[in-house]
Amino acid sequence: MTDPVTLTPIAHIRSCYPERFGIPRQAGLVTSATGAIAFPNTEAHKLSLRGLENFSHLWVIFLFHQQNYGSFKPLVFPPRLGGKKTMGVYATRSPNRPNPIGMSAVELERVEQKKNEILVHIRGGDFLDGTPVLDLKPYIPYADAIAQATSSWAAEPDEPLPLCWSQAAIAALDQLYAQGLCPNLEQVRELIAETIAQDPRPAHERHRDGQQGQEWNLRVAGVDVFWKVEAGIAEVTKLFLSQPAD
Repeated sequence: MTDPVTLTPIAHIRSCYPERFGIPRQAGLVTSATGAIAFPNTEAHKLSLRGLENFSHLWVIFLFHQQNYGSFKPLVFPPRLGGKKTMGVYATRSPNRPNPIGMSAVELERVEQKKNEILVHIRGGDFLDGTPVLDLKPYIPYADAIAQATSSWAAEPDEPLPLCWSQAAIAALDQLYAQGLCPNLEQVRELIAETIAQDPRPAHERHRDGQQGQEWNLRVAGVDVFWKVEAGIAEVTKLFLSQPAD
């Protein structure tokens, strides 16, 4: 039997996604999703991060946390296959893996030195807030981007879900901005739109288009957003400032 391996997180991610529902299924799909990898400001971390800002993109190796999987399953139901066809877990990006380890390529915006922490600001992540980080590696285009690579049933991204806003939702977001509770109005508006356009609904629910006026809710960037899908078009119906978790 293989000896157990102990991995210690080096940092944690501050993400605009405080809940699993709504997180993009792949990194890079929601370019307005910003976040930061927070390191304690120690001499070892200062030295370890030296030169990182010279790269435009990073590989982030992380632990899936707050998962509710009871046990590892060798077959999973990829959303890209409609949630009805099984595929071996190693042929998917499913988080339900033998070891809950993920890897995502993200854009590096800047490295910020603060008194008690070092923040590696990133864009385009697919992380849950608080995600433990195991390692960072620079993205090397000549080695990591393989022009002739093929990817079977995942060759192209899904078509984005068309989206519109109700007048009530527009007014609510504008009011939060006027009250100083949503300082980055356009960034939040774009983040909400890009996130819903990825259609975070479970694959088996997507065929129930507008059934009984079903409404969905996701929490992103401090805002609770409600939306529905009718005739293949998503509509943001209302939104509120998120209340702190108990």
